[in-house]
Amino acid sequence: MAKRDFYEILGVDKNADEKTIKKAYRKVAMQFHPDRNPDNKEAEEKFKEAAEAYEILSDADKKARYDRYGHAGMNQGGGGFGGGSMNMEDIFANFGDIFGDSGSPFESFFGGGGGRRSQSRRGQKGSNIRIKVALTLEEIQKGVTKKIKVKKQIECNTCSGSGAKDSQSVSGCGTCGGSGYVRQVKSTFLGQMQTTTVCPTCKGSGQQISAYCNSCKGDGTTYDSETIEIDIPAGVEEGMQLSMRGKGNAGKRGGPKGDLLINIEEKSHDHFSRDGQNVIFDMFLNFADAALGTSMEVPTLGGKVKIKVPPGTSAGKIFRLKGKGLPSVQGYGNGDQLININIWTPKSMTKEEEEMMEKLRLSDNFNPAPGNNEKGFFERMREYFN
Repeated sequence: MAKRDFYEILGVDKNADEKTIKKAYRKVAMQFHPDRNPDNKEAEEKFKEAAEAYEILSDADKKARYDRYGHAGMNQGGGGFGGGSMNMEDIFANFGDIFGDSGSPFESFFGGGGGRRSQSRRGQKGSNIRIKVALTLEEIQKGVTKKIKVKKQIECNTCSGSGAKDSQSVSGCGTCGGSGYVRQVKSTFLGQMQTTTVCPTCKGSGQQISAYCNSCKGDGTTYDSETIEIDIPAGVEEGMQLSMRGKGNAGKRGGPKGDLLINIEEKSHDHFSRDGQNVIFDMFLNFADAALGTSMEVPTLGGKVKIKVPPGTSAGKIFRLKGKGLPSVQGYGNGDQLININIWTPKSMTKEEEEMMEKLRLSDNFNPAPGNNEKGFFERMREYFN
């Protein structure tokens, strides 16, 4: 099923500023929030959908990529935002603050019903990983699945990411009471202001550890390698960045995973260069073929095709093969292959060839003078070269 447009989901246009986008997301998220729609799967999906739209449109770089490439620029597998499998924990961990600064992100709107959600804010989110993937033009034309081995931090198998030696080594934090956050009241000239900050004792985990895990030394993560399948859509370009939510480094103390960011590179090609969706091929003709016309096979990304070169073709002439270029990453059709004609001049000739060329040079029909008989010129060319 095709994804809905992110602007349509939030009910804003492409020129909406950050404040407008945030306000629109808050409105949609409150409408479909799980606490207001218990056991309503449709509302839950719309809630996730809104979070995904906000995650992209609230970030200037991601918004620019989405405006240029559409869903293909963001949509990668692996769970989380942009992957078609949203994670409620990530939504509350990343966007809870948009609803307020209370201990529970939704407390002020749902009468404390969001208190159970505050647990998802524990721990520290894992860092992102950046990799480069180099593609041939053939791979870009069709799209490709790449298997990439990535060395990264994973959740410790010994302690399941808790960082503790065993369950007896874990207790609730005495500073924050297990919430992971502490409230501070400050007096200002406007009156008393209440803020919520990460607990300085447990660093947001809500727990204190008396004995650390022997494998990870309390970090909750270890290093390992993972082979990840990356589905790269057809039509991507040099410098484009794709993202896979939740495929980065593991979070600390149960925090969400980071993302895998894939930067696209294009390999140089033996025959072609690229100009947007168009593919350019430089074809070299000898003078006789250019003057008399010929049929030639030329390579394309999909195999060889035969073209006709009409008599009198000059250097700089461009032939166009419709639809033989690269597809749009947004699915708006294919570009063309442009064949740029060059006239090949031999660097050395036999004595006989030199004599033939001298005769041609002295011919009136060979020179671009007014009134030349073009038909006589071509007949003379056939006489010399056939």
